[in-house]
Amino acid sequence: MKPVAGGGLLDRRLLLKSGLVLATAQSVSTSVGADEVDPSDPPWQRKTGGPFTTYGTPSPFEKYVIRNIGGNRTPAGDGVSWTPLEDLEGIITPSGLHFERHHDGVPAIDPALHRLVIHGLVRQPLEFTVESLLRYPMQSRFLFIECGGNSNAGWHEEPIQRPVGAFHGLVSCSEWTGVPLAILLNEAGIDAGASWVIAEGADAGLLNVSLPLSKLVDDAMVALYQNGERIRPENGYPLRLIVPGWEGITSVKWLRRLHVTDTPSMTRNETAKYTELLPSGKARMFTFVMDAKSLITSPSPGQKMYGADTYEIRGLAWSGRGRIAKVDVSADGGKSWAEAHLQDPVLPQCFTRFRMPWAWNGKPAVLKSRATDETGYVQPEREVLVKERGRDGYFHYNAIVSWAVDEDGEITHVYA
Repeated sequence: MKPVAGGGLLDRRLLLKSGLVLATAQSVSTSVGADEVDPSDPPWQRKTGGPFTTYGTPSPFEKYVIRNIGGNRTPAGDGVSWTPLEDLEGIITPSGLHFERHHDGVPAIDPALHRLVIHGLVRQPLEFTVESLLRYPMQSRFLFIECGGNSNAGWHEEPIQRPVGAFHGLVSCSEWTGVPLAILLNEAGIDAGASWVIAEGADAGLLNVSLPLSKLVDDAMVALYQNGERIRPENGYPLRLIVPGWEGITSVKWLRRLHVTDTPSMTRNETAKYTELLPSGKARMFTFVMDAKSLITSPSPGQKMYGADTYEIRGLAWSGRGRIAKVDVSADGGKSWAEAHLQDPVLPQCFTRFRMPWAWNGKPAVLKSRATDETGYVQPEREVLVKERGRDGYFHYNAIVSWAVDEDGEITHVYA
């Protein structure tokens, strides 16, 4: 097999051939006692299995595939939990592993008492019960949601050493099902002078954000289902606003109010927060769209490679601007690149899984991935992003990520 780029990258079309055997990077911690089981007569074949359950749960052998939590002491419900991207496959994040960002805890909302109100610059203010919304025509879309602060440790002067999910895991992808918001806004009747909508949640902090009316009419939805079941409390039960491709805070959880107006509210979450100071002294505001991004989930920090072999490089790419057009991979620190295989389906504003065969020769290497979306936007190198934005910001970090593999198979995060 002849390499197509430096460092031993192979032709992506090899992945389409049957019978190709590839090694994989493995977690440093391995199961204990597996070799002690007699494969010809395992204990689980000697007795009747367990009973039915009313709701399925993961295997106890997968108990370490969990969200990592980073919470603040006051209030107790203020913080985040990261999706363990390195432990997952495909493009859908299980509901129980979807990342969380709460500003004032998770409210215990009784859906029978919850209401969604649309008011302001409308001809007819409306109030919806959850039950009434469940009777509307619905649509389903596979969409990622990414916190605007995801990957913010990339702004640090020194590369952080954490597993992929604990660094980049404030992003997840689900099938969201709900009522197109345009239907509800049209029913209320929008005044000619309206141009903004203030969306507010029902948490104790009444989190609210200002959103352009044009975007909400275009493709936003009031979601009631996630991955086929009703949305879970930490993800916004009973109603969540979904704004495709935009930073996560705009997809307001526990949605209770949509105030149609002609100006943004300029509250904390669009002035003191989610605003980025630039080297010029100016600030970026209302930077809603999440630009194209990719990262290699395997091999990655926290995993280990065991000797020279042919491996499969695996990763995720996404863009708030539309579909991923291609992902290039480098095994020599960006000196040369080869195009990876994109696994179907490739959908707009959705995770795209990419794969690349790699013949590792056992010598030090630096792995990178670079996403290009259908608008032509190309994921930037870190030095380019830092030069453009400076390091006084906190949000929208989407630079190319580099993993260094040493001759012992250990993997670290580097700036290269």
